[in-house]
Amino acid sequence: MGHAYSVTKVQYVDIKTPRVSGKIPLIRLRNPWGNEVEWKGAWSDESQEWQFIPQEEKNRIGLTFDKDGEFWMSFRDFVRKFSRLEICLLGPGSWNSDNQGKKCWEASVFEGEWVRGTTAGGCRNYPKTFSYNPQYRVTLEPSFNGAADCEVIVALMQKNRRAQRKMGAQSLNIGFVLYQLNETTSKIKPLPSHFFLENVSTYRCKAFINLREVTERFRLTPGTYCVVPSTYEPQEEGEFLLRIFSETKILLEENDKKIELVHAIKKVNVSPVEAELDKRVQEFFKAVAGDDLEVDWMELKNVLDFSINKDLQRCSIGPANLIQRGGFSKEICRSMVAMMDTDRSGKLGYEEFKTLWLDVCNWRRVFKEFDKGRSGMLSDFELRDALASAGYQLNCRILNVLMHRYGTKEGQITFDDFIACAVRLKCMIDMFKERDPRSTNKAIFTFDEWMEKIIFS
Repeated sequence: MGHAYSVTKVQYVDIKTPRVSGKIPLIRLRNPWGNEVEWKGAWSDESQEWQFIPQEEKNRIGLTFDKDGEFWMSFRDFVRKFSRLEICLLGPGSWNSDNQGKKCWEASVFEGEWVRGTTAGGCRNYPKTFSYNPQYRVTLEPSFNGAADCEVIVALMQKNRRAQRKMGAQSLNIGFVLYQLNETTSKIKPLPSHFFLENVSTYRCKAFINLREVTERFRLTPGTYCVVPSTYEPQEEGEFLLRIFSETKILLEENDKKIELVHAIKKVNVSPVEAELDKRVQEFFKAVAGDDLEVDWMELKNVLDFSINKDLQRCSIGPANLIQRGGFSKEICRSMVAMMDTDRSGKLGYEEFKTLWLDVCNWRRVFKEFDKGRSGMLSDFELRDALASAGYQLNCRILNVLMHRYGTKEGQITFDDFIACAVRLKCMIDMFKERDPRSTNKAIFTFDEWMEKIIFS
């Protein structure tokens, strides 16, 4: 009971017995276990009924008697033994569009994920974080037959949850909402939080539920819509597959920012106290650097730790736990050297250090501004806004990757990891812009060049 079999063939078979001849409807099924557990009744493997079937008929239907879980049975027994039949469409491509009278659907697919701290915003009940969810813009063209609206199916599936059951993971409560956009709002990428506070959803799924897939069918007028898939609670992580089927031509794209390869240093008014601190940092750099006025990563670490320590003593800028853990990490200092070291000497001169120091000061101010709880951590979706303030316009996919790379399991970013994240972004941006002087959004590297740059950075 409760076991699912696959119907692999339906066939009328010629039969001839001493008392009757004609055609009999048979069905071939397969046990997904693929072993010797098969039907044992009439028309099972090597049952006596097969002796009444001519050999050429057996060859025509491809009859075999293997212990592979596949077997035949009569249609009458099939109806008697099975209680439920599900007919599944393989996809729009499985239909023959050349046959007139058959409806061919357009299909669009996107894979995404909800990541704690960046894109796991929860449902509409959480207005402060709902806008952080992945957003997808759907454009429906008018129907070819002049109908005022068209049928659309939205299907949201959560991926890999069954594989995680052994680890105790349960299916998430998932769902989605649709918003119809006008000429103005369709240009906004992504839709901000105030849009969702000021507008009611046009359509939505009936309920958020812990099923593998949530599917709804709508009749929509041609136009542009925004689909927002989400979990019910915020900060729940998972991968998903969003599929949209339509009777008319459809365009599905991410409703997200274009990655801007820019790095802006905010101009700030430097107070006399800060100017004095900067002067002391410069003097300390010269003392550490020695006669050649260049520092390697270890010497750079001493200079940066000195500057942060003095800053903490003055006005408590930056998290104290950085000093408690021994200051900037070895890997961050090495990355900083690589970021500024244009001649590949492994050291920074004084002019290179001054440029780096401006970056570090900017990143430190940004971290302090967005670490609203003064916890020494960026949390609750603060990474997105902090990086934007530092000059990095990123989309959801890049933010998710950064959180996976630099974040904690709780979706938080420490101060030194934020610096490492900013350094990495600047390295990749500068590397790309160097090979794309005309801003074509394309760059060409040989494999050797790419390996050299990636390893050094």
